[in-house]
Amino acid sequence: MKSTEVHIGGIPLGGAHPVRLQSMTTTNTLDVPATVAQCIAIAKAGADYVRITAQGVREAEALQQIKAALKKQGYNIPLIADIHFNPAAAEVAARYVEKVRINPGNFVDRASGVDEPALLREKFVRLLGICREHGTALRIGVNHGSLSARMLDRYGDTPQGMVASAMEFLQICRDENFTSVVVSMKSSNTRVMVYATRLLAQRMAEEGLSCPLHLGVTEAGEGEDGRIKSAVGIGALLADGLGGTIRVSLTEAPQREIPVAKKLVRYFSAKASRASSLYENSEHDFFGYAKRASAPASVAPIGGHNPVAVAADLSRLPLVTRKDVEQLGFTFDGQAWKGSDSTPDMIYVGMSEVDSFPLHNLHILSDESEELLHCKPSFSGADFFAFLKSKPHTLLVLALDNGAKALSEQRKFFFQLKKNGITNPVLLHRAYSEADYESLQLQAAADFGSLLIDGFGDGIMLSLSQPSSIVEAMASVKTEQSDTALKAVEQKATFTRCARAIDLVGTSFGILQAARVRFSKTEYISCPGCGRTLFELQQTLQEVKSRTAHLKGLKIAIMGCIVNGPGEMADADYGYVGAGPGRVSLYKGKVRMEAGVEQERAVDRLIMLIKENGDWR
Repeated sequence: MKSTEVHIGGIPLGGAHPVRLQSMTTTNTLDVPATVAQCIAIAKAGADYVRITAQGVREAEALQQIKAALKKQGYNIPLIADIHFNPAAAEVAARYVEKVRINPGNFVDRASGVDEPALLREKFVRLLGICREHGTALRIGVNHGSLSARMLDRYGDTPQGMVASAMEFLQICRDENFTSVVVSMKSSNTRVMVYATRLLAQRMAEEGLSCPLHLGVTEAGEGEDGRIKSAVGIGALLADGLGGTIRVSLTEAPQREIPVAKKLVRYFSAKASRASSLYENSEHDFFGYAKRASAPASVAPIGGHNPVAVAADLSRLPLVTRKDVEQLGFTFDGQAWKGSDSTPDMIYVGMSEVDSFPLHNLHILSDESEELLHCKPSFSGADFFAFLKSKPHTLLVLALDNGAKALSEQRKFFFQLKKNGITNPVLLHRAYSEADYESLQLQAAADFGSLLIDGFGDGIMLSLSQPSSIVEAMASVKTEQSDTALKAVEQKATFTRCARAIDLVGTSFGILQAARVRFSKTEYISCPGCGRTLFELQQTLQEVKSRTAHLKGLKIAIMGCIVNGPGEMADADYGYVGAGPGRVSLYKGKVRMEAGVEQERAVDRLIMLIKENGDWR
């Protein structure tokens, strides 16, 4: 989507410019030296912008000192003030920084007794005047969990309500002829974030607006899960040609977000184009979830009413042994193999031999099976569809690629299946070359996440192409004519392939959970922290994880302050929210169950709350 160019300091956003990267400080804004040091660390990591919380007028005034200190040390990186609840703080901050972010859901005090739309317009127009005077850009940042009461009454907690909230503010911007505007639809739920952003893009196009979009999955968490979740949501939209700036929100040091964002943007920049493909099929709903109807496969538990499946690829092993199966997490009880929430639903062996051992309860996919068919998105034609209609339980293994129009072609494949009444189950498959594993995870999450959010695919299979290091090593020992050396390299290659297959299974389950099509473990919704945070987030998250990681399917939020929780933890089953220095509030859903709990006791009380409500096992 082509967007308007918005100038933010010396780094313009939108238009023909590359996707910009940003992060947010976690220090107390009033601690100017600490905040300046963190801004520099974020800038050195490669960020284009740095966001800083300004929850009050004092913090907004401190931005002037922070800006001056950065310039004195030779850093001119544009600063963004993050505002909640306090229009007065926004008005002060707009005089000092290059961009101000406001949340339409809590921009005005609903307890004021004044008609909200009138008060909103009055205060917002005044802010726009200050922004215009000082050349300050604005982000209208809507959060899924903090819509105004008026929007909730009319639309509920939905993407439609999020879009309506943003459009109300954009209409005022249009009335005031203020064009330096960026918009975002943020949620910890990747589906909501994607559908709301797509819907906003469509609505803006209908209204003749072209504001740049800020993309981000809020409260994504940390580690592998946080990276995969961010890549699923952000990647789905980048693939559609949407997004002018991104922020990967991790519960880690803020400068660690930038390398992840760089890899994600680089992946899509390497494609020849990012053309929007949202409107290529008017019959498909891209703004809500509906899984494609399919028949169950005859060779494995995939399709039909089965959960979206995970396949492990062992096809590069010369011989699949009992030990390989055990390494995938299966155990044999003397009669049958048993798995767990983290073991694959099927094992693909291709043309590899399978050693002689009991296979009871194992679902082996072999290329020799007549009930398995490899195909590409380009496959079409009457004969192909006639064959599939005669064999509705044959499993299709759809090979994905990374071409400039890959997503468009993949979607068209599913549109053609529907048009021709084909209900065969589809296993999405892609092989990745060996790079650093974080890059592979981000790419896979972006590739598969988009299709899964669209409702396409009955299962996924990630594969690793032959690592170049192994190919070179084998060529080297063959030159030396050493059978012993060749055998050693082949054994190492086999071990590497099996170890990577296990890693890829874990990543596959992570992608399914991030796309919200299958839950196999506890989900943690944790904010990255900011100057409002009232406790040590990373340490607390690890403590909560260590005691609750076995609660499959439960969503637990760890939020730094009342701004992020309960508002931004809209989907959480339970919440741990900073309420004041050394104090925590505990929530079940959006209902506060305990207030002012001493931090030393808060995790224990959280466990008790989960037990009292019957969700502990």
